[in-house]
Parts: sequence; structure tokens; C-alpha cells
Amino acid sequence: MDRRDFIKTTGKTLAFAAATTAAGVLFHNRRVAGVEPIVLKTTDFTVPTEKSLPQIALARNTDHIAALHASLDAVGGIKRFIRKGDRVTIKPNIGWDRTPEQGADTNPVLVGEMARLCLAAGAALVIVTDIPCNEPRRCFLRSGIRAEAEKAGAKVILPLEEDYVRTVMGGQVLDVWPVLKYFVQTDKLINMPITKHHSLSNFTGSMKNFYGILGGRRSQLHQKIDQSIVELATFSKPTLTVVDCTRVMLRGGPTGGSLDDVAIENSVICATDLVAADSRASEFLGLTGEQVGHIALADKSGLGKLDYRSVGYKEIT
Repeated sequence: MDRRDFIKTTGKTLAFAAATTAAGVLFHNRRVAGVEPIVLKTTDFTVPTEKSLPQIALARNTDHIAALHASLDAVGGIKRFIRKGDRVTIKPNIGWDRTPEQGADTNPVLVGEMARLCLAAGAALVIVTDIPCNEPRRCFLRSGIRAEAEKAGAKVILPLEEDYVRTVMGGQVLDVWPVLKYFVQTDKLINMPITKHHSLSNFTGSMKNFYGILGGRRSQLHQKIDQSIVELATFSKPTLTVVDCTRVMLRGGPTGGSLDDVAIENSVICATDLVAADSRASEFLGLTGEQVGHIALADKSGLGKLDYRSVGYKEIT
């Protein structure tokens, strides 16, 4: 079954999933007697590896759009990742009711430009969405992401109860969980995290950003945070990872608040190896990949390379 047939087929099952909402099926990680979870296994959105291209590139520029273009071009350009007619979902971090200057959410200018690039490459639809920790409407507005994405022509979606599908994820920690359907019913998935400190995992970037695809009681995953992060990244497999390192929250994460905790780095990473991307991004916090539990575990699991130079690394200044 190709991806377009898969989207049509699973659309029928979503109607059933929505009907189970009242019983709490979609919002709890539990099995309900007589109700089978919806199995979604086609979540590999990656593109073929190009041996002639680096799998990770970092560009520095005070013009953040220019930095995005430079790093993206270095890994093959937008047309390597987006084809005419594609449905694209962009996953920024829109978790917090903060302004862009506070560095808690992805830089809205980068999100808007990525949406614009996808549409220019022929995408039929670009969706921008996330599952915030704070009140969703305020997060989408105050972060600036809704305005920039809509200006670029993207469809911005605030998650609703009927938008979740009960999903077999196949992990030790993440077995059956409610997933926002836009992250599985798509042709391409672009992961756009922000680099910052996190009080539990020390660092949050590409892999940790996938917490935002989950409904339910996500806080219970914190008991095995490194394992859950790796299982999420293994399940999702994005087409492209774009890491916002323009403003980096050094302390007080993930919520932040004080501008004194934010360093201006004016950098953007584009990568097809999200483990390598996180390893490089963690250095903005004075860390190495070995010092971040989920990065080291992802490397051992074969998800990607902690040694980002081993997969090709290009830096543009």
C-alpha cells in the first residue's frame, strides 16, 4: 500500500476513533475491552540518503532566513525533500505561552519560511500544528507561529479531541498511545525543534520535540524519559529536521521566561540524521552528545550517529 492509499484507508478508521472519545479511549494509554487500537505503521517519512551530501549542515547568519536557506541548500535543497502534490506537516515546538524572544518556542520566522519553501516546491498542502503544554490558542498566537505560518500560506491547526487516533507505536514504554492524526496522515513530516535546556533531560531538541505529537498523560513518560524519547523518534522518522539555534535557552527550560537565560546564536541546523543534529545542537548548551542520555541511547539503538562528523558535517558562516 502506498502512502496515498494508506491515507484514504485510515480515514475510514478515524471516524470510529472519534466515536470512542466519550469513553476516553483516545486520551489514555490503556486498552479498552472490545476495542482494537488502530495500527499505523507507515510512519517512515525519510528520503533516500545521498552519499555525495552531508547529513547535517549548520549555517550562521544574523538573517535567520538566510541561515535556513544556506543550511537547507547544503543538504540538498527543498526539492530533495518535497515533491509536487505532497501533503506536508511541519512540527515546530509551540509548547509554551511565550514570546519569540524568550526562546521557548521555535522561531516563527523559520516556520513561516519553511512553509513558504514547501509550497513553492509544489506541496499541495502544508499543515503547521503541535500539542502545547500551555493553553493552545495562546501558545499559537503569542509565539508568533500562527501569524507567520498563515502569512506563508500554511494551514494552522489547533488540536481538537476528534483529531487523535489510538496508535500502536511498538515501543517498550510507548505501546498504544493517542497520536495527533496530522503526524501520521501526511506525505512528508518536517521536524522543527528549538534548542534549549530541559530540567529533566538536560537538553531538548529534535527527538524530544516529538513529545508534541502525543495526547494523553505525557507526564508519566518522564519516569523513563530517555527511552520514551528514543521510541518516539524511532516511530516518527521525519523527512527533514530543522533545528532552531537562533536563540538558545541556557537555563530554566523548558518553559523559561527570563531573557537573561537566552543566548543569541543566529544558527540553523538542517539534517537528515536527527541524532547527529541533536548531538551538534547540544554543544550550544556546553554539552556533548555523550552527556545527554537520550542522544547516547539513540546512537546505541542505531537510530542515528552521535558523532555528527562521521555522517558528513558542513558549517557555513
